[in-house]
Formats: sequence, structure tokens, C-alpha cells
Amino acid sequence: MEKTLKIKLVKSLNGRLEKQITTAYSLGLKKIGQTTEQPDNAATRGKIKTIIHLIEVTE
Repeated sequence: MEKTLKIKLVKSLNGRLEKQITTAYSLGLKKIGQTTEQPDNAATRGKIKTIIHLIEVTE
């Protein structure tokens, strides 16, 4: 079974850089409080690193 990460958006995307907004959208996050599950791989970890200050991650 592949490991997954639960990612929750906890801060607003208003006033953020375009790169950070598109990264959040690519993870499936659009609204504060929204949660998504993503596979635990290098691509997902890179996206998380870009917006770590806006999200909460649980394994």
C-alpha cells in the first residue's frame, strides 16, 4: 500500500505569489480548511516545500 499525506490549507492564498497559488491549486486546495490526500513522493514533497507556511501536513 502506498503512503499518503493529508494536506490541509490553514492560511489564505490572498496576496501570495502566483507560484504559491498555482502550487496550492495543483494539490487540490482552494479554500481555507480544505483537506486533500496526496501520494508521498518527491513531486508532492517539492510542492509542500513551496507552500509549507500555508498548510498543515500529517502522514
